[in-house]
Amino acid sequence: MPELPEVEALAEFLREHAVGAVVGRVDVAALSVLKTFDPPITDLQGRDVTGAARFGKHLALDCSGLWLVTHLSRGGWLRWTDNPSAAPPKPGKGPLALRVHFFTPEGATPAFDLTEAGTKKRLAVWVVHDPQEVEGIARLGPDALAVTEPEFAALLSTTSARIKNALVDQSLLAGVGNAYSDEILHTAKISPFATSRTLPDDQVHVLYDAMRSVLSDAVQRSLGQDAARLKGEKRSGMRVHARTGLPCPVCGDTVREVSFAEKSFQYCATCQTGGKVLADRRMSRLLK
Repeated sequence: MPELPEVEALAEFLREHAVGAVVGRVDVAALSVLKTFDPPITDLQGRDVTGAARFGKHLALDCSGLWLVTHLSRGGWLRWTDNPSAAPPKPGKGPLALRVHFFTPEGATPAFDLTEAGTKKRLAVWVVHDPQEVEGIARLGPDALAVTEPEFAALLSTTSARIKNALVDQSLLAGVGNAYSDEILHTAKISPFATSRTLPDDQVHVLYDAMRSVLSDAVQRSLGQDAARLKGEKRSGMRVHARTGLPCPVCGDTVREVSFAEKSFQYCATCQTGGKVLADRRMSRLLK
């Protein structure tokens, strides 16, 4: 799932390539992607693109006060093309969900596609006058790269959730997902099962610094990949996430995994839990 760094890179790409253009035709290839009907998506046509923004893991394009907002979910992406097909896409064919055409001041006619891989279609698009009309945006906590350390400490003190769950709770803190929470906790050398409100002050400080550094570094890597033209390989910069069974790059211990119904997370027992192996419920059931 694209998280804060990847979505920020896409927003920056749109600021550079779409702002100043005029929205042309909008092709809907999957009706299920649209979560609003008023105003209609056709109202975007003919509007100047005046900005692009990120709200947590939501990507938004400001079209003269009418916003096109998307949440890419697990398998979605935005792909930019300088020479899109003139023919409207056939509904239900392939991963394409939505295509937005543009007219630029230079006379070019580029477009971007919103695509979604896999069979579970969760990519969502809204057309709204205010991004706060999108429920997922309205409930967001402070952004992970904007929150101050005192605010961060106060947020953690409000929940008894495991710190792994607290970091990915978008109503508590916006932008961090499963992958980067693994990396943040590994960098901070904190167990994913630690209780948020009982973290000592010194660990909260280390965790805050780790969050800032991991996300900032990932944003810089993503910005350098021309994100909307070539989907960056997020895992290339990961130390533990999606590296189950491989050696930890810090201590050499084997990276371990805890699995749930549709998700899993990775950690290093030596670096994070004092050598204790965390219970993996799925594996425990298999061994019964």
